[in-house]
Amino acid sequence: KRQRLARALGYSDYEQMREDGRAAMGRKMESFSERAHALRSSRQKPEGRVYLQRQAAACIANIETLERDISSEHLEAGVNTLHDAKTVLLVGSLGSSGFVDYFAYLAQWFSRNWLVAGKNGTTLAATLARLGPGDAILAVSKAPYASRTVAALRAGKERGANTLVITDSHSSPTLEFADHVFIVPTESPQFFSSYAATLVLIETIITMLLTRAGPEAEDLIRDAEDQVRNLGEAWSA
Repeated sequence: KRQRLARALGYSDYEQMREDGRAAMGRKMESFSERAHALRSSRQKPEGRVYLQRQAAACIANIETLERDISSEHLEAGVNTLHDAKTVLLVGSLGSSGFVDYFAYLAQWFSRNWLVAGKNGTTLAATLARLGPGDAILAVSKAPYASRTVAALRAGKERGANTLVITDSHSSPTLEFADHVFIVPTESPQFFSSYAATLVLIETIITMLLTRAGPEAEDLIRDAEDQVRNLGEAWSA
């Protein structure tokens, strides 16, 4: 029964479900401030290199878990949805805000239809009002989950847009409104969640999208490089 329940919820087995539950409980029980206090109040503070080793080990473990758990079929389906979308709206708040900006930066080198949701409610509302069937919303949402992101997904779903979510737990409130879900581990010995594995997934998706793009993608990248040089934005000796 446990195995059937786990698979019905999208886990590979019961052990994975149990570990995810434990991690979720840990995130609920310890706030960022509590974890920061524990780090600062430790009587035996290790050398700086130990912090580096701990963080690196956690990031490697997260990436290995991502690689093990994500299926090729699932990844292909999500990327195909983004490739086919008329417009892709990226949504992310709190700690995820900078990562959706990075996502858009990479995509806009070779695609004209990727947008980042406005930082204020009016801009977001106006953008969502223009979405419909054939469009897609891609949200990045990690604990603590941003209400704005959940609301944007709900609105997009109601308008018939395809919804994709990159999040950190099967208990994330974003899953209720997601057509495609990518659960990415964020475990960290620090007070904050780690986005290292999320960056691996973002860069993988971008690479897959580029390989699906037509020859005009190379022209767009070449033109963008020319503009960077013309504007003097890149350092040149």
